[in-house]
Amino acid sequence: MAKKLVIVESPAKAKTINKYLGDDYIVKASMGHVRDLPPKKLGVDVDNRFTPEYVNTTGRAKVITELKAAAKKCDHVYLAPDPDREGEAIAWHLFELLKEFVPEENFSRVTYNEITKSAIEEAFANPSEMDMNRVNSQQARRVLDRLVGFKVSPLLWKQIKGGVSAGRVQSVALRLVCEREKEIQEFKPEEYWVLGANVRKQVEPLDPFVVKLARINGEKAEIKGGEQAEKIRAELEAGSLHVARVIEKTIQRKARAPFITSTIQQAASSVCGFAPSRTMRIAQSLYENGLITYMRTDSFNIAKSAQEECAAFVASEYGDEYLPKKPNVYKSKGGAQEAHEAIRPTDVSQTPTSVSGLEKDEAKLYKLVWERFVASQMVPAKIARRTAEVETDSENTYLFRATASEVAFPGYMRASGIESAADKKKEGEEDDAETKLPPLSEGENLDCIEWTGEQKFTKPPARYSEPSLIRALEENGVGRPSTYAQTLSTIEKREYVNKEKRQLVPTESGLRVNDFLVSSLDPLFNVKFTAEMEEKLDRVEEGTVEWTDMMSSFYNQFLEWLEGAKDMAEPEETDGVLKALEQVKEWDEPVKRGRRTYDDSEIVKSVREKFQEDGKITARQQQMIFRMACKYIEQMPQEIINELKLEKPEAPRTETGKKVAYLEEVEFDEPRKVGRRTYDDGKFVKSLKQQVQSGKRLSDRQVAALDSLLVKYSKQIPNFEQVKEDMGLKVKDDGEVTGEISRLMELCKSIETWNPPVKRGNREFNDQDFYSSLSSQFEAKGTLSPRQVAAMKKMIGRYASQIPTYEAVRESLGLPVPKAAK
Repeated sequence: MAKKLVIVESPAKAKTINKYLGDDYIVKASMGHVRDLPPKKLGVDVDNRFTPEYVNTTGRAKVITELKAAAKKCDHVYLAPDPDREGEAIAWHLFELLKEFVPEENFSRVTYNEITKSAIEEAFANPSEMDMNRVNSQQARRVLDRLVGFKVSPLLWKQIKGGVSAGRVQSVALRLVCEREKEIQEFKPEEYWVLGANVRKQVEPLDPFVVKLARINGEKAEIKGGEQAEKIRAELEAGSLHVARVIEKTIQRKARAPFITSTIQQAASSVCGFAPSRTMRIAQSLYENGLITYMRTDSFNIAKSAQEECAAFVASEYGDEYLPKKPNVYKSKGGAQEAHEAIRPTDVSQTPTSVSGLEKDEAKLYKLVWERFVASQMVPAKIARRTAEVETDSENTYLFRATASEVAFPGYMRASGIESAADKKKEGEEDDAETKLPPLSEGENLDCIEWTGEQKFTKPPARYSEPSLIRALEENGVGRPSTYAQTLSTIEKREYVNKEKRQLVPTESGLRVNDFLVSSLDPLFNVKFTAEMEEKLDRVEEGTVEWTDMMSSFYNQFLEWLEGAKDMAEPEETDGVLKALEQVKEWDEPVKRGRRTYDDSEIVKSVREKFQEDGKITARQQQMIFRMACKYIEQMPQEIINELKLEKPEAPRTETGKKVAYLEEVEFDEPRKVGRRTYDDGKFVKSLKQQVQSGKRLSDRQVAALDSLLVKYSKQIPNFEQVKEDMGLKVKDDGEVTGEISRLMELCKSIETWNPPVKRGNREFNDQDFYSSLSSQFEAKGTLSPRQVAAMKKMIGRYASQIPTYEAVRESLGLPVPKAAK
């Protein structure tokens, strides 16, 4: 009888599952991903619908060989990695790797939320098919992260030395830490005072208790300085105190929801001191040994059978009064996978004291999971709270409070332990005095033993700890619970943050990386944008969005942001040039060109003010002030000239003046508008002439444009053939003109209906205007740049249905495969 092959991720899980399946099954571990993007290159074909280039994972050669050998001996393969996006992707990669050895119809996907005999038997009795929506969602995330990492990190390397990198989620986490640090540094403490008194009854019992000033004339007591505090105290000392009222009420406190990935990481860090990555390793071990359910989940859902088992345990262990009338249900956030469960013990009867064979850390984490789950299925605790409000008989009404609480009925606390009975206060809010109160009656007088006053200052917001950063990421929708541990590990491993007394403090390197990314690529590493991308990945998983469409939309925007970032100048170099220009004492007179007046002194002043404002200017602005420094080189000390490598500007080329002269008698075409830009040949030539006359050497790009105009207006230039030879002009011959570009232009003439303009960010993309611009340039120059040709081919592909000969010429012209209509 042929064997059946089961593939899971880890050897520990394989060992546990093997016990339940019997001799007909071979259980192997893939050790995680068997295929991935190549480690040293992009590995994504952005021009072919973002097709990933998968290669076998480094270090998995032996595992892959063993899996292929096992597959050859089996007639059926059960793919049983974890029940989430990553697990689904691992299953799909295994399928792609092994489908040459086993017929495709003989693969099954098996999922389970716990590794117990009953759960495994049920899963294998009801196998399913691969969820390609989930696979595509993981692919989209992987490609997205690869594009961001590979495209942004090189920009960082140019600015910051060392092993720095950028990541779609890690950089947002770093941004939160750095922005919190900035808040702390800019925080200005404000003084305030807390007034109170030690008082006692005038009759037995005479035990003193503390009251705190809460209100003045019905308004919240806000005492801003010592002078005000002294004035109030003097008035209090002249008056007397009496009990205005005694308020008694019972407060219900509900149990918290069972753990999900994010909350178990927060709790384990706060209670046990575990780093998130350590928590996940321990939870993985508990899961693989069949003690808890799957630990990567964002759902608070609990299986009905588990609720029933827990109810029976609670009734037996604590009594029926601890059971709610209906099982407690906790609402998950939008996007949570309700098919998954929260983290819970697989067998509630295995209490923390009865389970054996666990390591110390495993026992601690299991106790947290068990107590949280059992408590979540119990009735609320009841807290008896008694508040005494004490007032003065002075000119102003001063109200003091003292509060005492005790547990009237423990409810869920029987399982989770007695918690603080006081109501939770908002951050920065003063607690009412929590004390033991004697029996008090409304109206009775009290003796003041001592008036108290304490000067305090407002505190800055606390630095993030690992738990609070995870909470912030979750609340902002950044990343997913399964990624939090890796995200925090990365920013610590990169030494972007240090842990000091369990607080995350950004390092100098972390601050520099964040400053560059925020100044150059703020929209990409914006918390809101990152959260929106997570929502889109969720929609891919739901099957409502095609992953390649999502990527295409992102990539166009991403390229715009990258272009902007590439244009940013190095701050240190900018600072050096601006300091050099401080040496200039005599500036040239302003020069008027057209409607604009160019004043070197004012230009430098404007750039300096911009740089002082936010520490950044564009590379183009930096080049401009560098050329300015070269222009005024004679006023610079030699050490600055050497340090900045300044050189005296080159004089204009002799032939440039001649080229401009040939165009002086030309009658130029009327200005033409393409999109938002207006092209005016006459105005352009006039500008070049003024630059040449002022002794400025034209750039290579300006010279090339000048040559194009000579060719364009060649019919108006006498003896042009001789001019062409003298000036070394290159003109395309007829054969070249009627080549590939000419054929592309002919195809465009078939387009009758153009798509409406599309706005992305601040830019508008208009296909018809784009074609018109290219057509005009081609007519004038006889050629287009390779980049323009590539963009034109991509555009033509969008109109394939309107071009009768499209398929016939597609391959020869290198046109894209038309996108199938939805």
